[in-house]
Amino acid sequence: MRQRTVLIAGASIAGPALALGLVRSGIQPIIVERADALRLGGQNIDVHGAARTVVRRLGIEDEIRAATTGEQGLRFVDERNVTKAAFPAEHADTNGFTKELEILRGDLANILYNRTRDTTEYLFGTQITDLRDHGDRVTVSLAHGADRDVDLVVAADGLGSRTRALIVGDEARIRPLNLYACWFTIPRAASDTAWARWYHAPRGRSMLLRPDNVGTTRVSLWFLSPPRGYEGLRSAEQKALVARHFADAGWEAPRVLDGLADAADVHFDTVSQVIAPHWSHGRAALVGDAAYCPSPVSGMGTNLALVGAYVLAGELARHASHEAAFAAYETLMRPYVKRAQKLPPGVPWIAHPQTRFGISLLHLGLRLASSPRLQNRVNVFSSSSTDTITLPDYTHG
Repeated sequence: MRQRTVLIAGASIAGPALALGLVRSGIQPIIVERADALRLGGQNIDVHGAARTVVRRLGIEDEIRAATTGEQGLRFVDERNVTKAAFPAEHADTNGFTKELEILRGDLANILYNRTRDTTEYLFGTQITDLRDHGDRVTVSLAHGADRDVDLVVAADGLGSRTRALIVGDEARIRPLNLYACWFTIPRAASDTAWARWYHAPRGRSMLLRPDNVGTTRVSLWFLSPPRGYEGLRSAEQKALVARHFADAGWEAPRVLDGLADAADVHFDTVSQVIAPHWSHGRAALVGDAAYCPSPVSGMGTNLALVGAYVLAGELARHASHEAAFAAYETLMRPYVKRAQKLPPGVPWIAHPQTRFGISLLHLGLRLASSPRLQNRVNVFSSSSTDTITLPDYTHG
């Protein structure tokens, strides 16, 4: 019987995780990546809840554990670097900010790539430009390279997926959360420790500095703003925009902005969610952020990518019909995604006060939430309390 082939757009997390699951089921994956090489940069992400089950079943939990950042927890600080509330790292899947399996995005991508590189064909430096569904196969046109005839196509190329529109047209929409973020890496300083530090400045601005496992510091800057198309600016213009927004923010802003000027790994984007009424059409489907990005403020992006990839691969192996597989995938994942995308009331505004008084109230609330009596009851940081899904064990057929 001829081996089925699945062409996947995107070589970050969801794409290689899907490939790993497909190979285990005897399905041949091909991954197309727009970048010329694997993108190893990125910020701290965590693997918890249902995603812990997935990485354990895929056999990569020990590798992730060996590559964790060593972050000990999160401190909220004022302009004098005085701690206002502290949340130690959690050693279980609870409501803390720092999880047991905290890893750099690039390190997780590299683990998945190394596990799939010998069994998956990777095509770097190209992207899908057209899909022609013939009913019994799909012809994929690439920007660079010959057309490919494959059985199925999956878009796993993130929030800004260029493949999504080829699959579901304009039915999927981007829901902006009136928040912009800028991520980059700066040199480590004496003030940096194994704890993450989060600072708030008036006018809806915040700065988060996090340790990594390679001797540098990962920065994310956030500011409230209605959608203004900033994500479409050139990199130099985005850097200048961020520098203007944070020039008078106080705390370690001068150091951070100096680092921004020299940083080569800057990623600037609107903080948004992807809302799609369905995740497949014909012989093509969506997974991960391309299908249901919950936004970074949910704390669930990596989990949805890993769990979605695992479920989609498993259902494709379980069903001879792609229609049945796609339907089962959506039936199982839709409630899980809906819970992950439901943000706490007031997010993101409550976490980005406009005034110093508002910041004082935020610190007071965080200090109360950090008390031992409340810390395991109050979900401050993410949707992890809703991170429940009954996962079939596809690894055992």
